[in-house]
Amino acid sequence: MKTFSILLVDDEILTLNNLKKALEKEGYEIIMAESGERALKILENYRPHLILLDLVLPGISGLEVLKKAKEIDREMIVIMMSAYEILEKAVEAMKLGAYDYLLKPFKLSELKTIVQRALETMSLRLRFLDEFEKEKQRYYFGKIIAQSKKMKDVLDMAARVAQSDKTTVLLQGESGTGKELLARAIHYHSPRAEKPIVAINCAAIPENLLESELFGYEAGAFTDARKRKIGLLEKADEGTVFFDEIGDMSLSLQAKILRVIEDGTFTRLGGSQPIKINVRIIAATNQDLVRETEKGNFRQDLFYRLNVVPLKIPPLRERKEDIIPLVLFFMDEFNREIKRNFKGLEPEAAQAMLNYSWPGNVRELRNTVERVMSLYQAENIHLQFLPQEIRQELSLPEEKILPSPAKDWPTLDNLEKTYIKKVLEYTGNNKSRAARILGLHPATLFRKIKSWKD
Repeated sequence: MKTFSILLVDDEILTLNNLKKALEKEGYEIIMAESGERALKILENYRPHLILLDLVLPGISGLEVLKKAKEIDREMIVIMMSAYEILEKAVEAMKLGAYDYLLKPFKLSELKTIVQRALETMSLRLRFLDEFEKEKQRYYFGKIIAQSKKMKDVLDMAARVAQSDKTTVLLQGESGTGKELLARAIHYHSPRAEKPIVAINCAAIPENLLESELFGYEAGAFTDARKRKIGLLEKADEGTVFFDEIGDMSLSLQAKILRVIEDGTFTRLGGSQPIKINVRIIAATNQDLVRETEKGNFRQDLFYRLNVVPLKIPPLRERKEDIIPLVLFFMDEFNREIKRNFKGLEPEAAQAMLNYSWPGNVRELRNTVERVMSLYQAENIHLQFLPQEIRQELSLPEEKILPSPAKDWPTLDNLEKTYIKKVLEYTGNNKSRAARILGLHPATLFRKIKSWKD
């Protein structure tokens, strides 16, 4: 169990000793300072979890110590103490960031309760920051696989728009292309990164429930509304709202979302008071919204509001340079998850995967890698491990595989050469790493590369 440290600052030695004795019984590590100057000296080299600080001190005042402590670490938890009921000073202390204020003489039980509550708050904050850092690393732009120019251009634009605080983004692309991944990457690289991102799948929630989920409701708004419910939009305040598959939203709801975008207000179901929120909107769709507006299925004014920065994510069949790097990325992931030791692909398997059209895009590719690695144990993915629809890409009529006559079909040596070059490109021409992925001895790889030059 973690031991929390507390810095006690008071010019009365008896008070210091009494507080030290009481708090040490609770398992806390105690450091004492009899003046503001001494407290600041300690803070130069040490960060306690909490400061219990007297307001009235000789020399540097308690308020000055509070101010400087917050400059050192704005998350520092400080509880003020005073034997004097000076309301304006207490208000000033709270404005400067004090967690709470105790009026002497106070009961030790009251002190212990406030300290415990403050440290629990700090623990929750630390856990949040830890989770936030994990999420930020997970959705780091540099971790999104993009060897193709098309995908690199999308990520470059996304990274630039992420820096703006309010700009609405419309992500367009087929199912499985990674729209939610990109939406979260934009959020976690934006000024709103430490605030929530709330994802709403407009296609997954029935229309009659979506409105109450988005806006919330007041008690008595309908038969089962026994108490007020806070909606998802309200929970996202100061953060980002991600509307996935917004093309499936009903026209009546579209009008209400338009109001949220235009003036940041909405009303709970059964309510009369407008609620003001400050959110960034990122929307995604696999539909052609221009065509849907022409057909009357999507509001034109909402489309223009959403389409401030449109980002079109290309399907996997249009970014074939990313297929092998993605396979290797997922291979690393599932090696860890299901305790396998796959290192690469056989040339025929690689060529079949490159030829396949991947209608399910990156999601289908990931599922394929997971399926193969779950069913087989080997160093490389072999052609026979792949599903039939992918295997047949090496035995389809020539017009499906290659437009040239059969006599010009590549030999296995040429397929191997193409695959090795792809792996070398993925590893940045790191031949040792490429050899590991290919399942070759480094000397064998060097010989093959040399043979191409001869």
